[in-house]
Amino acid sequence: MHVQIITYNLENTTEQDYLALCRDLAPTFAKMPGLATKYWIADPATNTYGGVYIWTDRAAMEAYMAGEVAAAVIAHPNLTNITSKDFDILDAPTRVTRGLP
Repeated sequence: MHVQIITYNLENTTEQDYLALCRDLAPTFAKMPGLATKYWIADPATNTYGGVYIWTDRAAMEAYMAGEVAAAVIAHPNLTNITSKDFDILDAPTRVTRGLP
């Protein structure tokens, strides 16, 4: 398993329009190869939004980042200050805290 956290700020859009975009995009992410789950995150007070992605492995994340969906997110005119950080998972303690099957 591999974790990726992507954050960004909204620009020249409303939160309602952004939520509609998320609803439209959710089925695309649901079919993403190697994506175990995605948590959609929001902090309207700081205008910070994004996602926590749980990938089956680093290769799946890298394939996403090299693909069309990630390119469209990066190029979206209403998303700014995009950051992506990824992390390996420490299996043994994560199993203890019920994070892995």
